[in-house]
This record gives sequence, structure tokens and C-alpha cells, in this order.
Amino acid sequence: MRSELKELIDAAFSGILLQTLQPDAAEEEIRTLANQEGWDLLVWDLERGTRHASIPANTHAGDPLGAIRALPSLGKPGGTTVLVMHHLHRFWQSADIQQALLLALSHGKGTRHFILALSPVVNLPVELERQFLILDHPLPNPEQLVELARSLLAEGEEIPEDKLQQVVAAAGGLTLAEAENAFALSLTRTGHLDPATVFEVKAQQLRKSGLLTLHRGSESFDQLGGLSCLKHFCLQALRPGPVRAKGVLLLGPPGTGKSAFAKSLGRETNRPVLELDIGALYGSLVGQTEANIRNALRVAEAMAPCVLLADEIEKALAGIGGNGDSGTATRLFGTLLTWLNDHQSDVFFVCTANDVSKLPPEFTRAGRFDATFYLDFPTIADRERIWQICLRQHDIQPQPRPDDHQWTGSEIASCCRLSVLLGLPLVEAGKLILPVANTAREKLEALAQWASGRTLSASLPGPQGGAAPVPTPSRRVRNARPGLN
Repeated sequence: MRSELKELIDAAFSGILLQTLQPDAAEEEIRTLANQEGWDLLVWDLERGTRHASIPANTHAGDPLGAIRALPSLGKPGGTTVLVMHHLHRFWQSADIQQALLLALSHGKGTRHFILALSPVVNLPVELERQFLILDHPLPNPEQLVELARSLLAEGEEIPEDKLQQVVAAAGGLTLAEAENAFALSLTRTGHLDPATVFEVKAQQLRKSGLLTLHRGSESFDQLGGLSCLKHFCLQALRPGPVRAKGVLLLGPPGTGKSAFAKSLGRETNRPVLELDIGALYGSLVGQTEANIRNALRVAEAMAPCVLLADEIEKALAGIGGNGDSGTATRLFGTLLTWLNDHQSDVFFVCTANDVSKLPPEFTRAGRFDATFYLDFPTIADRERIWQICLRQHDIQPQPRPDDHQWTGSEIASCCRLSVLLGLPLVEAGKLILPVANTAREKLEALAQWASGRTLSASLPGPQGGAAPVPTPSRRVRNARPGLN
């Protein structure tokens, strides 16, 4: 971030918006850079006003307009003056603020007076869109988290390198302030830096945002019958190599294991699983939806290597091209497509859908994902494996079973659960199951017809409709992130 900011200042971009979730850390980095480059730095916030050695305390407190108007008269003549303004986005809509900014930014190009706005969101009004260049302030990298962790240890205290890496991995995606709180809680609770405590704090922080949920389950491939080709493909794709995997698009009837696969893949590859609630991304304010998706993807990248799950994405993208939401769905979709194309982070994106007709064609084209798989109804052999897994989980003794033709894995699991819950034999419990193959027959037939020849089979080799199952995939990949199992 520092090198990019220096380039913009050298190139006389007088208006810069730094999108950041940690304004205090960003201010400290800017201050360090200003000292190195000899810039005259002023900092304004609503409570304390403009802070500078030559200005009395509380000058312009509660008065962003006064701070902007005073900028041309501040700083050393012939030098570079930078005014950092906290939370200026709260005042964008004021006509006075807009006019003052336009004049200050126009004048600043010649006098080298710069305004640097720190904001968690990008919501510039149309009058200022072309006056500000947007710069992202990344979340802490592993080196910064290592430095922070060591700074909290008692003098002379050491921590094994492997344990330190586990703690840092658990803190990925937190701001410096959040990471410091997590480390402090860990030291208070356990007397040492504990990855599990840090991970717990991170899960709580993500839950507060409402956009991402950190999944911590015990699912594994052993508990997921069938899907041999899909398992094998993903384990191979996530091996160390010169090319990073992008992700997979999973289509199929409800209950065939799409979401369960993504969660178990995280455990098999020792990666955290982030669940992205795309429906929660939509905001009521202009630009809020796009800011939400960018923030969520930024957090996912900071937590890499990880698995990012977007479940039933067709429901969130159904409004694309319509006019009812002022193009919000279209803009969200565009932001997601750009990220899928351009991101270089080790984020494996698993996207599931039950109805491909609602997905825009550009979303399913080659290059967006490494592969598109169709999860069909389990084969006879796969259903037998699923029965064995579910019977073992519920401690059910061998007994006659209901006719499970075209049952999904979730329907087999539901039958076993109802058997225990109601004290019924499996055959009787099976009478309470209404298979999705019957309740949504027409839609599923259309989906299967579309998938034929357009997708890979999750259980059989080759395109949908292969002939023979592949061998059980090789076991777990242990290259990604230590200490999460």
C-alpha cells in the first residue's frame, strides 16, 4: 500500500480514497511514509479536529468543511502537504462539502496539497467520482501478525515456530486491533498463544458482519458416500504446484451433497471453510452491496488458503438484467465475475446451484471455474455406502430398508434420523419421506437434460453419463494450513 500511495502522491493525484477496515493502522502507515518522504502530514477527525504541531488543539473539531477550506493555507510552501481525513464518507452528500472538495482538489494539483480520505466503504457521490482515486488498504499479512504476536509475549518468552505459524494462520482475516484482542484473550485464558482461542474470536468477528460464517465442523470424505470423481479432482487440484486452483461449480438436485462436500473438502485439505451469504450482501444504500462483496472477498483472501462456499447462488443472482433493483444484482454479479477472473489468492471457490436456468451464461463459461460438476442421484453402490454411514452414525442395527430408488443422500439420512426420533423401523420411517425426485420431477428432468454433455459427473468418469466409478481418491492434502484439525 505504501509504494502505491507514494506513486499517487508523486503523480499529483490530489484526491485519494483509502478503503480500510483499520483506520488507525492505516494512519500509522501513512505517518511512517510521510516521515520517510518529508511530507507535511495533517490528520482530521470529528472529535479532535485537525492535528498538527502548528495548529491549536481542537481546531476544526466537528467541522470537516473548515478543515477542507483551511488546507490551502497549511503546510510548508513548496513542499507536499497531506490531509488525512477519517470517516469523510459520512459527509459526502453535503453540497458545501462537495463544492469545497472540488475547489481544494483542483487547487491542490498545483500546490501539492492532497486530501486522503479513510473510509470502510466506497460510496462516492457522482460529483466526486472522478476526483478521487480509490486505493485498497489490505488486512494484515502474516509477517505483520507474527510481529504483533511476538510483541505481546513476555520478555524472554519464546514460542515454537510451528505453533507461531498456527496462531498466525488462525488470525488471518482479522484487523490488527482484532488480532491483538484475540491474542490477548488467548494469553489471559490459557497463558500462551492458543490457535483455538484465536480461531474462536475470528469466528465471532465474522459472524458479526453477517456476510461470512466460519464453518468448524467434523465432516470428512469418509462421512460422504459417492462423489468419487469430484473428490479426486479437488484433491488433485489443491496439491502444491505452479498453478493455483480457482474452484468448482456444483450443480444437481437438492440433497445430493453439494454443500456437505465443500465443508468436508475443507477438513480434508486442512483449510478453513468460509460460507458466503450472498443474500446478505444486498444493502439499502447506493454502493453498499458492491462494498459488501468487496469486503467479504478481501477477508477471504486474507484467510487464504481457504475454501469459500457460496450456496444456492442462483437465488442471489436471479435479478440480473432486471430493473426492479436499479441494477444492484447486475453490479454485484460484475464484481464477483471480475474477482473470479483476476484474483491470484489461494481461495478455492465452491459454488452450488440447484437451478442452472437462473444463472447467467457468462457465469458458467470455461475459465470462471476449474470444472463444472453435476451431482446426480447416487448410484446403487453409493446409496449402499450412504446407508452404512448413516446407520453407523445413528447406531441402528441391520434391518429391512425402504425402497430408496432415486433417493438422495439427505433423504437416506433423514430416514435414519426419523427412525430414531420416532422409534420406527426404517421401512415405516421411509413412508414419511417425500423424495425430491417426485416433488420436483419436471425441474430436475430439465436440469439433468441441460447437464448432459455440459458438465462432468461427480461419481462417474468423464462427462455426465459416464460408465464406471473411479477408484477411491488419494487421502488428505496436508500442505495448506497447519493446526486446524
